Amino acid sequence: MSLRFKRGRQPFHFISILTILLLALSLGFTGCGNGKQAEAEQVDPETAEQVREYRIAVYIPGVIAGSPLYGMLAEGVERAAEEYDFAEVKVVEGGFNQAEWQDRVTELAATGEYALIVSSNPALPEICEKVSSSFPDQKFLLLDGELEGNRSIHTFRYNQYEQAYLAGHMAGLVTTGGMPGAKEDLKIGLIAGQEYPDMNRSIRPGFLSGARRVNPNISLDFRVVGNWYDATKAQEMANSMIKAGVDVILPIAGGANQGVIKAAEESGIYLHWFDTNGYENSPGRVIGSTALLQEKAAYEKTKEAIEGTLSFGEAEVVGVADGWIMFLTEDPLYIEHVPEKLRRKQAELYEALRNGSLEIESPE
Repeated sequence: MSLRFKRGRQPFHFISILTILLLALSLGFTGCGNGKQAEAEQVDPETAEQVREYRIAVYIPGVIAGSPLYGMLAEGVERAAEEYDFAEVKVVEGGFNQAEWQDRVTELAATGEYALIVSSNPALPEICEKVSSSFPDQKFLLLDGELEGNRSIHTFRYNQYEQAYLAGHMAGLVTTGGMPGAKEDLKIGLIAGQEYPDMNRSIRPGFLSGARRVNPNISLDFRVVGNWYDATKAQEMANSMIKAGVDVILPIAGGANQGVIKAAEESGIYLHWFDTNGYENSPGRVIGSTALLQEKAAYEKTKEAIEGTLSFGEAEVVGVADGWIMFLTEDPLYIEHVPEKLRRKQAELYEALRNGSLEIESPE
């Protein structure tokens, strides 16, 4: 478990000229020690609230290197803390072994040092609910996950059914659109690092539903690596899918995505990226990319927590129409490598979701 520590500017007490005069009159300047004691006694409760220490732990369920979404999480929290003299942030990387995440979060809560623990992963709400049963005073802010009713936890989940629907629609356009490398099998693929609730109830069905909006005969080949780092295994899976007729793959496998990229580049098939701008990861192979405003969410929600206005026990869910999920249509690599006809059809769907004229619902 690695740590990255950032300290905010140190708090200080401000004493007005009037307070100094009153102290001088009452004490007659009789001793430096007594003056300091009187100074402490004169601090207004509201002022004391503003100079308190507010420590935040950012728990990364993995590592930041190679995980842009986690990097944005840490950056957003740190940017929020920098606006307050009394706020401090420690970033803790928990590694890829999901079986150890609960122990790591428990260790942070057990210290009693942190007013807030921030994380981002669909698996974290369940983990933190278990931890909160032992440490009910510990507060959690969790992005990219959902849990309602626990007064120690606030969740902020992106509507990943909508996000996957956009990705699937683009994949459907490509597999039926006559692009070089597209096959006649009408098969698309999804490679996940591990299975988790949002993958099975939102991303997987949303991806297929979006593709079937283009053609109802499209099928989905879904496979699981079993971890978030084995690029060799992910490449083998991708090659197997390609041999079976898949021509567009959505990889959601962390560091293992690199294996899927290699397979796509060697075979000439296509990829769709999830959560961040992925066009530069493989120009010409990545033909679509959705992005989440993760840093903005981490920044705004952390500020609310620091200021005491965040509603714990609440579960927020945001989507395309709310402006938190985007399909990146203006990237030069997208414009260069995707035919205009397909881009226009994708833009029509995206705009309908953005302006609310089209609403899609998860079958869950």
